[in-house]
Amino acid sequence: MSSNYEIHFAASAPLDGSLAVMLQAAGESKPAGSQDADPQGICDRAAGIARFKAKSMGTLEVIAPQGSKADRLLVLGLGKPDDLTDYDWMRAGGAAAAGFKSATDVVVFLDAPGIEVEAARAADFALGVMLRGYSFDTYKTKKKDDEEKPPKKVSVTIVTSAHAQAEALLAEAQAVAGGVLLARDLVNLPPNVLGPVEFADKAKALEALGVEVEILDEHAMQELKMGALLGVAQGSARPPRLAVMQWKGGKPEDTPIAFVGKGVVFDSGGISLKPGGGMEDMKGDMGGAAAVTGLMHVLAGRKARVNAIGIIGLVENMPDGNAQRPGDIVTSMSGQTIEIINTDAEGRLVLGDALWYCNDRFKPRFMINLATLTGAVLVALGNQHAGLFCNDDELAGRLSAAGEATGEKLWRLPLAKEYDKMIDSKFADMKNTGGRHAGAITAAQFLKRFVGETPWAHLDVAGTAMNSPSTEISQSWASGYGVRLLDRLVRDHYEA
Repeated sequence: MSSNYEIHFAASAPLDGSLAVMLQAAGESKPAGSQDADPQGICDRAAGIARFKAKSMGTLEVIAPQGSKADRLLVLGLGKPDDLTDYDWMRAGGAAAAGFKSATDVVVFLDAPGIEVEAARAADFALGVMLRGYSFDTYKTKKKDDEEKPPKKVSVTIVTSAHAQAEALLAEAQAVAGGVLLARDLVNLPPNVLGPVEFADKAKALEALGVEVEILDEHAMQELKMGALLGVAQGSARPPRLAVMQWKGGKPEDTPIAFVGKGVVFDSGGISLKPGGGMEDMKGDMGGAAAVTGLMHVLAGRKARVNAIGIIGLVENMPDGNAQRPGDIVTSMSGQTIEIINTDAEGRLVLGDALWYCNDRFKPRFMINLATLTGAVLVALGNQHAGLFCNDDELAGRLSAAGEATGEKLWRLPLAKEYDKMIDSKFADMKNTGGRHAGAITAAQFLKRFVGETPWAHLDVAGTAMNSPSTEISQSWASGYGVRLLDRLVRDHYEA
């Protein structure tokens, strides 16, 4: 059960029976709010005993502090002021929320001495609180003991001199949180619950926010001759879907920007069956589609001044008697033929048709696709960076900068003719895998054949969207990676 935080900003707040969270910069003798929350200087003595130096995300806790109206004090270190980034303020919010525990009333003193707290940073702090509060225990019938359960509702008052401006930004932060948490939910849901049809229904639900949504069924895709996507789907009893989401927040004449997501709701590998160990993680092979859906939620929720397209190809890859085989040749919507070498290299087949459809119908300013595409990118980069492949240096630079700002980091990998030759086929225009070596690159080269001259980027999020590392803002198996990254890209460069 995710925590329900009622967050607001104020110039001051009563402390009776509350948890008081006080931020402190390294090198400063006092935390924010010490005069109100700690009039007798209890934290000074506690810090000396605990050798608390206000290092980044370090904490000091005092229970039942003498002379304070608060029940508990939590001092949160921010580190050196000059080192603080936008993402650090989000981390601080998450670290603070980790200390809420059973508190129902929380007062956060944000204006740490030695630091100028802008409204945007205050909003980032609030976003971190909301993201840390997420948990996914829907299917647990045995809940935690009562004393371990988080309260159903927590009132969080953030005290800052920038309270009026921060309050105005809160709705946008809530929209971002909603998109990230939606993406996490989609990836965390079990595959028997979330099939292609059910995922399409989740996309359809965005109509409540003003998103225009079309759902293409298998018959519509047959008419469009999406042989690559349909080839993946034919081994499953669950029919495929293509969801087309449009947010029209810009001027009618503005060229849209486009995001395309791989939505393999479960990937058994097909006839090229995966090993049994760890196959359960393949419920997360739709992390790219989840991110695109979450992004569309954000753009609509905060009324972004941009025209944006979100397209997700939704299939299940299964090995029944009708499944495609290694050696099959399929014809994509583009007319290009593909020799199937390995049925477990299926995501690029789905994306190939989705990218071509997007480019052909909408002629966007650029296309960015996200996909849990290869294990090779996990070998290369681990789970700290997603792989970035791009045919446009400006777009690549903007994406990398957005990744640094949000903490959803990217590392650019090469595209080159030499790698492209590795997917040439003896029997068709191309084959769907170039073999083990440079696997992430040859997968990107495959996708590049479906984008034409349109500026395009491919984000391989296999290491970051699922089975993600725990951070201050995420304790979930699913991270929601990509939602904040792409929202930041849109904010910084593409809104009117």
